[in-house]
Amino acid sequence: MTNAPGFNTLAVHAGAQPDPTTGARATPIYQTTSFVFDDADHAASLFGLQSFGNIYTRITNPTQAVLEERVAALEGGMAALAVASGHAAQLIAFHTLMSPGDNFIAARRLYGGSINQFGQAFKSFDWQVRWADTAAPESFEAEIDGRTKAIFIESLANPGGTFVDIEAIAEIAHRNGLPLIVDNTMATPYLVRPIEHGADIVVHSLTKFMGGHGNSMGGILVDGGTFDWSASGKYPALSDPRPDYNGMVLHTTFGNIAFAIAARVLGLRDLGPAISPFNAFMLLTGIETLPLRMQRHCDNALVVARYLAGHDKVAWVNYAGLESDPNHALQQRYAPRGAGAVFTFGLKGGYAAGKAFVEGVSMLSHLANIGDTRSLVIHPASTTHSQLNDEQLVSAGAGPEVVRLSIGIEDAADIVADLEQSLAKV
Repeated sequence: MTNAPGFNTLAVHAGAQPDPTTGARATPIYQTTSFVFDDADHAASLFGLQSFGNIYTRITNPTQAVLEERVAALEGGMAALAVASGHAAQLIAFHTLMSPGDNFIAARRLYGGSINQFGQAFKSFDWQVRWADTAAPESFEAEIDGRTKAIFIESLANPGGTFVDIEAIAEIAHRNGLPLIVDNTMATPYLVRPIEHGADIVVHSLTKFMGGHGNSMGGILVDGGTFDWSASGKYPALSDPRPDYNGMVLHTTFGNIAFAIAARVLGLRDLGPAISPFNAFMLLTGIETLPLRMQRHCDNALVVARYLAGHDKVAWVNYAGLESDPNHALQQRYAPRGAGAVFTFGLKGGYAAGKAFVEGVSMLSHLANIGDTRSLVIHPASTTHSQLNDEQLVSAGAGPEVVRLSIGIEDAADIVADLEQSLAKV
């Protein structure tokens, strides 16, 4: 091909080729724990990072490698590392950057599980999170000190479906010598490619829209290849000699893929949240239809948001695709193809009405997930965000009256009909 392949082509072909042994066109599931070395020198070169190849499925696997190359291509990154879940991707990313006593700045509007991971579990590593407001980018800069190692945001915030000004926050991060990490789970690279807007690292829960069918767990981090890890001396895992690799300096050796390599050989190697070959295969299959699904998700979500905005039992609808939404300009700037499939609305009856509504749906599934082909619903205050206090619930966009929808690819009229019959019971 003379021209760079387009997004749809990459979703189907990136990273894959017919199996050289059998000719199989679909990527095989390499369901094995380990791989035979050519000889002793080959084994030594693999263990010493002098050559690339497979040793053990906890670290690398050919099915996983195709998934990594495909997502890196779709995001416009240099390299990627696939792991067992989105939470594992975040853990490995921060493990590569942080030392005990360090801190990072995170957006307040995040997935509830991320808020809990950052604010509770990370304390065990003595990593501290400081919170800032994406609506006021200067609030990120106000929290930075000499021990700050990164800034973390979501491109499209969960659960509210709010777009974030990535470029404004990237400028703050880079002015202070920090990498910007962007969770792109909700938008996917079909809608937003954060690296093009200044992100240095992108993370995903592949479990959601990328896999798209609600059947396989997985996460990934993508190295944009844009950050100078040696400039400040703040990232010793990348800039200092590694005693476990005979004094090798990873950034010097691997250049613009150094972060992805470090995440694999220092994080995944020792912490171990490996993705299974079967899940990698399932996620690859899902990604092949990502462009088709995401456009249908967005088209359906706009129909549903407009319906809810006109309903007398609905107090408000927070969907950036609506022209009246205060976030609409950012959506048009960053994601002109659509505003995503996940958004929130508030019921006039508050907490009790929210619980009654999710219990009244029929076709929609009441469960804790997003990004399925099926339409999904949840009441965050009583489930995904229930570990937060009242102030944190409101700050995260998950107040007591809030219902979150993840709109699927069914006929839009059928989705609306199910919402209508459930609202009639509230």
